[in-house]
Amino acid sequence: MDSVLLPHGVKRCSPWAFFFWTLPWLGLMAWGGLSAFLCLWKGLNQTNMSNVFAFALWIVFDLAVIALGAGAFFTGFLTYIIGKKELKNIINTAVIVGFICYSGAMAMLGIDIGQPIRGWFIFWHANIHSMLVEVSFCITCYLMVLAIEFIPIILENRKLEEIKELRLFGHNLHEIMAVFAATGTFLSFFHQGSLGGMFGVMYARPFAAREGFYIWPWTFFLFVLSAVACGPCFTILCTKLTEFLTRKKLVPDSAIQLLAKISAWLLSLYIVLKIFDYLAWIYGVVPRAGLTFESFFREGPYGIWLVVCEMVFCGILPAIILMTPQARKNQGWLIVACLLTCIGIVLNRFLFIIVTLAIPVMPFDRFWGYLPTWQEWGIGLAVVGYGFLVFSLAYRYLPVFPKERELNPVAGS
Repeated sequence: MDSVLLPHGVKRCSPWAFFFWTLPWLGLMAWGGLSAFLCLWKGLNQTNMSNVFAFALWIVFDLAVIALGAGAFFTGFLTYIIGKKELKNIINTAVIVGFICYSGAMAMLGIDIGQPIRGWFIFWHANIHSMLVEVSFCITCYLMVLAIEFIPIILENRKLEEIKELRLFGHNLHEIMAVFAATGTFLSFFHQGSLGGMFGVMYARPFAAREGFYIWPWTFFLFVLSAVACGPCFTILCTKLTEFLTRKKLVPDSAIQLLAKISAWLLSLYIVLKIFDYLAWIYGVVPRAGLTFESFFREGPYGIWLVVCEMVFCGILPAIILMTPQARKNQGWLIVACLLTCIGIVLNRFLFIIVTLAIPVMPFDRFWGYLPTWQEWGIGLAVVGYGFLVFSLAYRYLPVFPKERELNPVAGS
């Protein structure tokens, strides 16, 4: 029965092998399910969140996966709006990864708000003065766009394609995909920017506060740029991991190299602007607050080494690797550069969320530290398990990689 659901002309592992592969990811989801149940039943006292750390591990995960999932809208923009046709060989991967990231983030937010049954208040009783309301609207709408973009991929399943009505519906969706790509780009630009802008206007928190351009703090633009720089890198990482696990060539090098080259230029631009942002902050915002750069790291568990790792090892270094054609064409260096870029974005979000709240803003206050509970880790890692499970099912039963059969003729796939 399983074999009739597989894409035409490709090889997949046996059903038993696939079942055992899914067990670790189902285990992570079970851990997350138990954690979510405890948080919804007993309340957020199951976490180490407090009046100090109202934003904690889940928001770090949320902002990180939303940035990593930006490869969906940016690759769609390049493919359907700019006309980079070679990226059609990787656009399915970008869409699936984006859908996983955004749906996972929404699921975590459902637990994070404490009473998800009242989540609709965000839309019905919108606080029009809050950036987070605009973010909520855009993320929800963009998740709908991603679901619509995912539908044609699902309808290419071997059995579903036999149903004429579904086949025609999927084909018609393909024809208007440029409309959804443009819509997704518009929505993503604003919610990525507003997530950053929210921190830039926190004037009572000098570690995050920034100057800006008219009404927009620099963090608005830096969050957008960092997302479009790291999103393609995460898409490349997911593709390369799939190739490693399946021992197949799935995407032509031309598509990977084009995406990596574009990401290289965007990452380089982001790093240059981020350096200027740091300098303007250190010599502008910080002195006006009566502080020095070292003031933020004189106590507590968070040191200057976090900034050094973000900017040097996870910023400048991968930018140099990706900008160097010979290094970029080497698979090992490409993977290292993409991995460092993704780690750098996670570090950036961690600094803005956790370190910002850990630093005292009153003379009588103290530095704080934060360690998540196992329930918080469970819900966060459940998104990882969910991602592996959904992508594995998509690879097994859907023609995710259009060139798979052509690139693996010897293997019969």
